[in-house]
Amino acid sequence: MTTGKSARKLSAVPSTLRIPLAARASGDALFPQMAVRDAYAAGILEQIRDDDHALPDDRTTIYGILARTRRFRSLAQDFLKLHPGARVVNLGCGLSHYFQWLDDGKSRMTDADLPEVLALRRELLPDTHPRHDLRELDLTAPDWWEQLGLPRKRQAQPVFLFTEGVLMYLTPEQVNAVFATFGERAPQGSVLAFDAMCWLAVGRARQHPSVRATGAEFQWGLRRYEDLTQPHPRLHLDGTYRVMEGIGWPYTLFAPMVLFFLGVPIYAVYALRAKD
Repeated sequence: MTTGKSARKLSAVPSTLRIPLAARASGDALFPQMAVRDAYAAGILEQIRDDDHALPDDRTTIYGILARTRRFRSLAQDFLKLHPGARVVNLGCGLSHYFQWLDDGKSRMTDADLPEVLALRRELLPDTHPRHDLRELDLTAPDWWEQLGLPRKRQAQPVFLFTEGVLMYLTPEQVNAVFATFGERAPQGSVLAFDAMCWLAVGRARQHPSVRATGAEFQWGLRRYEDLTQPHPRLHLDGTYRVMEGIGWPYTLFAPMVLFFLGVPIYAVYALRAKD
């Protein structure tokens, strides 16, 4: 058995960070049209690879992670074009490295996660850039906005927040609290982007070929679009982006029917904006 020096035990939800890392390391070869060209993923994965952790090999999951990576990246890049020098925060960053794509010479980026994840991250990723910092974060805490040192005034420069593969592991009450805090605190024009499964996924993590090995469980899934803006009157749904479009004809054929019966996409990236 080959065990990297950093192959430490993570608790259930943090351990899911291996899934997007592995997908970005191997996915470009499987889906060249969705390539993300992550310069760090393969090297990090090699350091933490060991026999106790199965790595995802289901093509659907890998495609979805590449697609959502491209979506989060493009949303952040578009935001930075409108707000040069703005701050970007990855809530629950795991071992992802978006700064490689978002460093435009002006932007400031914060990668934030639980202490156990950041301890691993500091071992595996190179020293941070002066405009790139790490912060400990518990997204379920009522003061998570303050933990990140985010603006206290609505008239401040807008910020771009995104959280990838995180909210589905929180309870509905915790997710609503995150949305409410963003709606209450965020400067006008700020964006919160995130991915979400539909309500049908709740309690069914064992059926997911990659997540079931981690012991994590899906606790929240979207039932109605209105649920995204209900937590605060300043919230506006700026965009809905179905993640799995382009994977093949079965999805293309059945996705409209599923959307009709379920009311929301099976899996999508959403962007909320803070209004006046």
